[in-house]
Amino acid sequence: MKSIKPDDFKINADVDLKDLDTKFDLKVDKDKIEDELEDVCKDLAKIQNAMYAHGKYAVLICIQGMDTAGKDSLIREVFKELNARGVVVHSFKTPTDLELKHDYLWRHYVALPARGKFGVFNRTHYENVLVTRVHPEYILNENLPDVLSLEDIDVAFWDKRFEQINNFEKTIAQNGTIIFKFFLNISNEEQKNRLLRRLDKKSKNWKFSPGDLKERKLWDQYQACYQEAISRTAKPHAPWFVIPSDDKPTARYIVAKILYDTLKSYNDIREPELDDAIKAQIPAYRKQLENE
Repeated sequence: MKSIKPDDFKINADVDLKDLDTKFDLKVDKDKIEDELEDVCKDLAKIQNAMYAHGKYAVLICIQGMDTAGKDSLIREVFKELNARGVVVHSFKTPTDLELKHDYLWRHYVALPARGKFGVFNRTHYENVLVTRVHPEYILNENLPDVLSLEDIDVAFWDKRFEQINNFEKTIAQNGTIIFKFFLNISNEEQKNRLLRRLDKKSKNWKFSPGDLKERKLWDQYQACYQEAISRTAKPHAPWFVIPSDDKPTARYIVAKILYDTLKSYNDIREPELDDAIKAQIPAYRKQLENE
């Protein structure tokens, strides 16, 4: 199997998505990829258990991608080995009335994982510089004091929003949250094929919406917005990884391997040891239980 490293997919400078592959050959068949994924996920679960006991770091995993990129199935397969008490998944939809009464980052702040836990954001705070940039009329729903019309949503507005997102991520990173941001990079042709499968396969029909076709026509606009968002917010403390995702098993393995390889490099993540006084009494505690 082809060896991979996190740096193979990490974005360190301005990115041009047209230059990045949507396919990646691991040099093995699907069954082998799935076997390797299971092994990596079990190793990742061991790290998560240690983190839960350690209680000093949280892990935030942000997953973005075009419609049909495979976000839901990736979350299901990559995190299924983790203890349910240690991972929480949030899928962010259209903001509710309550959420719109707060700043746009509020609902993401309150969903952040506690130390010792993994938090997975299925779609993220980046929707606020992606879908709202393609559809700026959505910003008007936020009822902002300095935005009275679409004309107020200018370059300076988006510059300020990127600065706010960078500050948000810097703050949580400085307070013990390890951040991973994944963009699932699929081709226009693969999206077409996946939408067709939603129409052709009865069990997938429920996933299809006519709105998917309207958004597909905006492909180039979304790609441009993703490109700028990734370029402007790829930071050492909050890196972006662009994952070739035309093949779902390959994408899942790459994401799991990046998570595992990065987290195992934290030498201070380990289960706490028992107090010496308690250790000294272990034989007595065992005897007490055996004599019940």
